[in-house]
Amino acid sequence: MQINAIRTESDYLACLHEISALIDFDPAFDDPEGERLDVLGTLVQAYEKKHYPIDPPDPIEAIKFRMDQSGLTVKDLVPYIGSLNRVYEVLAGKRPLSLNMIRRLNEGLDISAEVLIRQTVKVAA
Repeated sequence: MQINAIRTESDYLACLHEISALIDFDPAFDDPEGERLDVLGTLVQAYEKKHYPIDPPDPIEAIKFRMDQSGLTVKDLVPYIGSLNRVYEVLAGKRPLSLNMIRRLNEGLDISAEVLIRQTVKVAA
C-alpha cells in the first residue's frame, strides 16, 4: 500500500476521488482497502486543517443554532442565562456571557465552552 503525502491541490482532489471510490466499495476496517481509507482520510483531514481552517462559531450564533436544533424557545434559556430580560440582552449581543452562564450552557446544552468564551462578533446595524 503506497500512499503519498498531499502537497498540492491536485494531490488533494485525487485523494478525495480515491476516498469516494473506497467509500462506495465499503471495505471492512481491517481489510487493506479499509486501512487505506483510514490513512487517506487522516491525510485529507490534516491537509484541510492546514489549508481550509474553519473558525469556531460566534457564541451567540452557537446558542441560536442549538436552540434551533433542539426546538428551544427564549424562555427555555432562562435556567442557563437568567431572567427572560437577560436572555434577550445576551441574544441581542447587549450583555456578555458570564462565567456561570458559560458553565450552565456548556453542561446543560452541550455547547462547547471553547466556543462560548470567544469574543462575540459585533455586527454594525
